[in-house]
Amino acid sequence: MITSDLAKISHNQGSSYGDSSVVNRGVDDVTSVGGSILSSNCNEESGTSHSISSAAQKTYIPLNVPDVSKPTINQCFQSLDQGFIFYKEYGRLGGFDVRKGTEKRDESGIVSIKHYTCSKEGCNDFRSTLDSNLSKVKRRRTASIRCCCKAKIVLKLNKDREYFVFKFDEVHNHPLVDESGRQFLRSSRQMTISSRNFVFDAAKVNIGCSKAYGLMKEMVGGYSNVGATVRDFRNFNRDLKCYIGEGDGQMLIEKFKVLQEGSSSFYYAYELDETGHLTKLFWADAICRRNFEVYGDAVSFDATFDTNKYNMIFAPFTGVDKHEKCVTFAACLLAKEDVTHYKWVFDQFSTCMKRHPIVIITDQCPAMKIAVSSSLSSENGFVATKHRLCMWHIMHKFPIKLGNRLCKETDFMEKMKKYIWSNHLDIAEFEQGWQAVMKEFNLENNKWLSDMYAIRSSWIPAFFRDEPMLGLMRTTSRSESENLFFAQFHKQADSLCEFWLRFQSAMQRQRNETERLDEESKSSFPNTLSTWFIEDEAADLFTRTVFYKVQEEILAACLDMQIKRMSEEVEGITNFEIKDVKVKEKIFKVSVSKEHAVCSCKKFVMCGIVCRHSFCGMKHIGVTRFPKSLILNRWSKIADCGSSCDMISADYFKMEKVSLKLMNIWFDFRQVLNKAGVQMEVLEFVHQTVKDLSTKVGGSLDGASFSKKDHMAALIGEQPQGELTVLVPNISKNKGNYFKSGRLISEREKTITKANKRIRRCKECLATTHDSRTCPKKKKLQK
Repeated sequence: MITSDLAKISHNQGSSYGDSSVVNRGVDDVTSVGGSILSSNCNEESGTSHSISSAAQKTYIPLNVPDVSKPTINQCFQSLDQGFIFYKEYGRLGGFDVRKGTEKRDESGIVSIKHYTCSKEGCNDFRSTLDSNLSKVKRRRTASIRCCCKAKIVLKLNKDREYFVFKFDEVHNHPLVDESGRQFLRSSRQMTISSRNFVFDAAKVNIGCSKAYGLMKEMVGGYSNVGATVRDFRNFNRDLKCYIGEGDGQMLIEKFKVLQEGSSSFYYAYELDETGHLTKLFWADAICRRNFEVYGDAVSFDATFDTNKYNMIFAPFTGVDKHEKCVTFAACLLAKEDVTHYKWVFDQFSTCMKRHPIVIITDQCPAMKIAVSSSLSSENGFVATKHRLCMWHIMHKFPIKLGNRLCKETDFMEKMKKYIWSNHLDIAEFEQGWQAVMKEFNLENNKWLSDMYAIRSSWIPAFFRDEPMLGLMRTTSRSESENLFFAQFHKQADSLCEFWLRFQSAMQRQRNETERLDEESKSSFPNTLSTWFIEDEAADLFTRTVFYKVQEEILAACLDMQIKRMSEEVEGITNFEIKDVKVKEKIFKVSVSKEHAVCSCKKFVMCGIVCRHSFCGMKHIGVTRFPKSLILNRWSKIADCGSSCDMISADYFKMEKVSLKLMNIWFDFRQVLNKAGVQMEVLEFVHQTVKDLSTKVGGSLDGASFSKKDHMAALIGEQPQGELTVLVPNISKNKGNYFKSGRLISEREKTITKANKRIRRCKECLATTHDSRTCPKKKKLQK
């Protein structure tokens, strides 16, 4: 009688499992721990043996492994590494993983005997008892792969100082991995140099490991061809962060030193605290300095947060280029948002650029205001910078300070915007209009409005009409746009070295976009809408974006202007009084000659673009060529030509020759694939050629000699040697940091959050003072 405790073992030498032959070497009966006898019941169906008992001992031998890849007794290797690589490849083809085992050394310390075993060799030491104290500890759930497998290879040192196969056991006591599962073996999961490069390059543009793994799969044709798992990708990223470690700050400074050696125009400065920790960092490369030389008349400055793991604030200096796109002049990382740090940054900016900007626009940060007045004044030999406050930030506070009833339920805001935002009003007209509105709504004694009126020269457009290019920016929206742009690249967990790599990628994208717009402006000619030759000349002089603005002014001069009065020509100058049909109750005074034009709207002074009123006067007196005095270089197609800043020298490119060579190889290979198209014969030829080339390169180079650490050094820089002189920054606590330091929240935001929070109500009576457990109504019903 056969029961669950008693079975008979059948030996079937011909059964198989996957690609491995299976030999059933069972025992007639085995005594369990409890003393019961276990055996197996064999069902023979189609020549396959199914074992019921776990006590049946099966053995497995790899099949379908080429003879040249199978170890043989007395086979020699030049080194242990060569033997290990050979056995690991044999394991990969056979369907098992390999690990290094024990070794024996001779008197001189040289390894004389070395064991390489199956990864399932040995047994785990499981806990046989339960400890009440240990059970409370949350432990990671893991599964063991070890099952006392005896498969191994033993290498022994001979008299010729070579290692030969002394012993080879190919029999395993566990199933071997089939073809579909080999991609998950550790021997198959190798982060190759190309895989590491791909993960590293993807991180530069803020592509995480999971997405990079998916992209890699699409590039190589399937997950099985990637050669690694997504966890391997993440582990490499983790190892890279560990490699940077505490040398983060010094590694970045060393990078800056190398960049300065490659280009004398690369400028950087840093400062440490009394304990040697990095607190301030400023930099600007040659292109940044050239851009400031051309477009540095107006600068926007604003801080952003969550760009690095130290919570240092990131603050770029932003301007407007000839395409009316944001352009970066310099950038800095600061540990604090105080006067000392901002003053240091502005001092470094002035030293780097060798002049002050005409105007700098910021928010109402008190520390910035003090720093600007101190560092960008005329005391250090440069022309003092005009400090302008962001109009949007101030206008945004009107409902907060004055209440929604006044700002949203009356026409107060409409009347205020009429005087605040207008570029056509002079100072007297603005002040008269402001006072009239204050009187109408009885706000003469409002403290906040009185404070804003007291600093009106810092934010009202009427006070910026007489200074060149002060109307280029009225808000910090350029900085907000720039911060959003950089946010696409940076992460809050970035080290300084990672931050720098991502910053470089962001700058490359910004500059590539500029180059694209340059080429479009040079290689194309926009359509003109009038017969006036000045429009054709403007299309040839200005970038496309600026030309469309000039074209709009020319068309308005032809269609929307009414000449109210025209004087006689005196010394070549004709005076006009012109009515713009789109501007009510305003007459513009224009003085025009063949070479110049001046208008009371001051558009050319504020923005560098000729206004419609001037064009109307020039057309009326028969001007046919664009006056040179009205062509501002910063808007021309050739604005950045002839800069005095030195560009990056050839020595720098020699330092980057490996990266450049890899990029060129990829580019050439893609060109070959483009030429091959979908022609199967050509693709087959390319494939065979690449395989032959791989064989030649693999035979001449030892890729194993390039370790992971060496590769990381090539990617991100050498680790500092000796004692660190620049320590990593301390974790900063600034008002904008949220995740680690706790963002400072205003009372208004707290009130809004509380008001939007769902109110808990009693389910019985819907009251808010109690819940259903303590509801008085429920208690009465129960009684």
